Amino acid sequence: MKLKIAILGTRGIPNYYGGFEHISEYVSVGLVKRGHEVSVYNSHNHPYTQGDWNGVKIIHCYDPEYLLGSAGQFVYDLNCIRDARKRNFDVILIMGYTSSSVWGSFYPSKSAIITNMDGLEWKRSKYSKPVQGFLKYAEKLAVKYSQYYVSDSMVIKQYLARKYDINSRYIPYGADMITPIEREQITPEEALKEDYFLLMARMEPENNIETILEGYNQSNSDKPFRVLGSTDNRFGKYITHKFKNDSRIEFKGSIYDTAKVRALQNNSYLYFHGHSVGGTNPSLLEAMASEALIAAHNNPFNQSVLSKDAYYFSNPADVKALVETVQRREPEKVMVDNNLQKIKHLFNWESVIDGYEKYAMECYLNFNNEKVIA
Repeated sequence: MKLKIAILGTRGIPNYYGGFEHISEYVSVGLVKRGHEVSVYNSHNHPYTQGDWNGVKIIHCYDPEYLLGSAGQFVYDLNCIRDARKRNFDVILIMGYTSSSVWGSFYPSKSAIITNMDGLEWKRSKYSKPVQGFLKYAEKLAVKYSQYYVSDSMVIKQYLARKYDINSRYIPYGADMITPIEREQITPEEALKEDYFLLMARMEPENNIETILEGYNQSNSDKPFRVLGSTDNRFGKYITHKFKNDSRIEFKGSIYDTAKVRALQNNSYLYFHGHSVGGTNPSLLEAMASEALIAAHNNPFNQSVLSKDAYYFSNPADVKALVETVQRREPEKVMVDNNLQKIKHLFNWESVIDGYEKYAMECYLNFNNEKVIA
């Protein structure tokens, strides 16, 4: 059975932006290779302007975000939905709900609607109380107007079952294995093997950057601590100012060279992952695939992915202890290898594409059977 599938809710492919664009790129191309007709909606501001990319049809829609800021995302999503109403898609996959679910009453009635429910966006401390309230409302609308749901984390799946009594399909995120070429991206002058700590994240409070750097700052370590991520926002400026007198902390800014980032992860002594909100985090999977030894913030999201194959921290004292005591010996090698096996057998793109293909088929058949019965 071959389906006509549309993917909405992203800025488009190829990926120039982030998580949902990244997974949409892999899933759309993977489904095309399996014989399905797939269309991805792209912002008219997207750098790629052609109508086809690796067999995926690209539908360009007007996106006024450059004029209206975040409000423009709502207009863009509405434009995509209005266009989708004119086409006879079997299945529509909506990535996230923040700026699309308010238009739920306009979703095409003849298509099976699957929404990837993202993380618990309303928990992010970077948002004001009114915005957090809106995001809770948007989540409810996504549940109301979609027929089917994807959770990329078992924690999200359990939350949706508990809160809304819905059975979402667990389909994780994916990551590519590190390649020999990527391993060689760092010269000996740039980094001695395992001679530095590493953190890579958006500068946001819920990523526990302050907790990590506070713990390191209190330690007696002589290894440098490299921080990857733009520090241009308010929190980033606060963090750089707070730790400006610790010469061991090196703020490297954003690095967009994926091979170099993965080599940095691979070569680090200990990779700190502080994310505490959301589903399966792509940067965590990449660190696992890059064979980094990981210290993660102690929360259900990270535990569901890493299990016993990581060190955990909850406060600066925990970080200080890890920095001063973690060794790179046989138990640590086992942790790294176990995480690599998870990437090979669970968090790999072929498995992810399998999951989306099977679920899309199930939803299409179920949706059309219900229409016949009605």
